[in-house]
Amino acid sequence: MSPGAAVRGALALLRRHAGRVYAVSLAVTLVNTVPDVLRQLLVYDDPSVAHALLVDAVGFGTGLLAQLWLTGALTGLPDDGRVRPRGALVRGTATALRAVRTSPAAVLAGVVLGGGVSALVTIPPSVAALGVDGVLGPLDAPSAAAFTVATVSDVVASALTLPFLALVLVLVAGSTRQFAGKGRS
Repeated sequence: MSPGAAVRGALALLRRHAGRVYAVSLAVTLVNTVPDVLRQLLVYDDPSVAHALLVDAVGFGTGLLAQLWLTGALTGLPDDGRVRPRGALVRGTATALRAVRTSPAAVLAGVVLGGGVSALVTIPPSVAALGVDGVLGPLDAPSAAAFTVATVSDVVASALTLPFLALVLVLVAGSTRQFAGKGRS
């Protein structure tokens, strides 16, 4: 599947199933926000760059788990419009691996476009609330209001962008099943 077809297909599915997809995405994002906030609080008053990087690595890991779970939950969306939460993490991991093997360019397009939207949603309010140094480095004890603004912008960005990449992965991975199925008749 070409990158353009994957992006167009993911956007079409998002439009067609927006309510259901974004509700599940918001739920996954809110569950992921608990460890996300806790990891930030661990370096709340710690100026150590090493600790901040470790906390960011943990955040990447929990975000990746959320992405894989959502991908697995949405694997049935193109076929029957159903969301399947049971076994979603295993299914999502297999789907993501199959998508990367099938069309790394389409997966990269999904990551870049989703990351771009996420940056547009998170960076301006975070910089306004925390300042450039607070966004790029250790937290150094921001005010509760600034921390809340940054956290809310992260939640909004995740809820908006996780389903887009999930559906790109589902469509790219599914294209191999569709072609394989057509050849066996």
